[in-house]
Amino acid sequence: MGPESNKVGQSAPPAHLSVRGIQKRFGGVHALRGVDFEVARGEVMALVGDNGAGKSTLMKVLAGAYVADDGQFFLDGTNVSIASPNDAADLGIQIVYQDLALCENLDVAANLSLGSEPVKPGWTILPRILRPLDDLEMEVKAKEAFNKLEVRTLQSVRAKVGGLSGGQRQAIAIARAVGADSTVVMLDEPTAALGVAQTRQVLEVVKRLRETNHAVVYISHNMRDIFNVADRICVLRHGGNVATYQRSETTPDEIVVAMTRGRANEANDAA
Repeated sequence: MGPESNKVGQSAPPAHLSVRGIQKRFGGVHALRGVDFEVARGEVMALVGDNGAGKSTLMKVLAGAYVADDGQFFLDGTNVSIASPNDAADLGIQIVYQDLALCENLDVAANLSLGSEPVKPGWTILPRILRPLDDLEMEVKAKEAFNKLEVRTLQSVRAKVGGLSGGQRQAIAIARAVGADSTVVMLDEPTAALGVAQTRQVLEVVKRLRETNHAVVYISHNMRDIFNVADRICVLRHGGNVATYQRSETTPDEIVVAMTRGRANEANDAA
C-alpha cells in the first residue's frame, strides 16, 4: 500500500477482497487516484468521504458497473478481473444501491428471485422463458434467506413490496444479495431517509452479515451508524486514500477531520 493508506491501529485481518492502485478518469476528472482498499470476511468495512471523494466510483468499479483504467483486483490473494457486473457476480460480489431495484408490484419472494427465477421441472420441452415459475421454491428460498439474517419484521414472503416500509425493503434487498451465493455485500447508504426504528432494524441485519461470514462494505455519511456497525473505517479524499482506522481506536471527530482535511498530523502541519 502507498503511504497515504497505511493502517492506523492494530494489524488488519486477512483480506478477502482487495484492490491496489485503482485509477478511474471521466474525461478530465480524475475520480480515483491509485486507491488501495480491502475488506475481510466477517468484517464490516465502512467507506467514507465527503462528496466527490470517490466512494461511489470505487463501489461501482468493484461491482463491475465501471471498468477501472488501471489497478489490480485480488480475491483471497488471487489476481482476478472485474470488467462487468457479471464478472463481479461470478466472484460473489453483490451491491445494494440506494434505489434498491425492487419491483413494487411483485411480492417479497418474487423480488428475492428476480432475474434467477426457478422454474417447475418437467417442462423442458419448452424454452426456459415459457416454463411456469416454481412459486413454492421461490417461497422456500425467501424464507431461508430471511432466517439466515434473522429478519423478523416481515409477516409474509407473499406480501407485495409496494406496501412495505423502507426498512423492510432494505432488508429484502440485502437478503437478495445474500441469497445470490455472495461473499461480498456492498451497501450504499442503507439507512438514508429511514426513521429511527427502521434504521435500527437495518443495522441489525448488517451486523448479521458479519456473523454469516460475509465481507461487508458499508457506505454512509451517518457517523452514528458507522460507529454502530463498522469494524474498520476507510477514508477517501479527492479520489485517494487518507487512512484506514480501527473503529475502536478512533472517534467521529477524527474521522471528520480526515474526510475534510486529511490526516490530523497533516492538517496540523499545513496550519
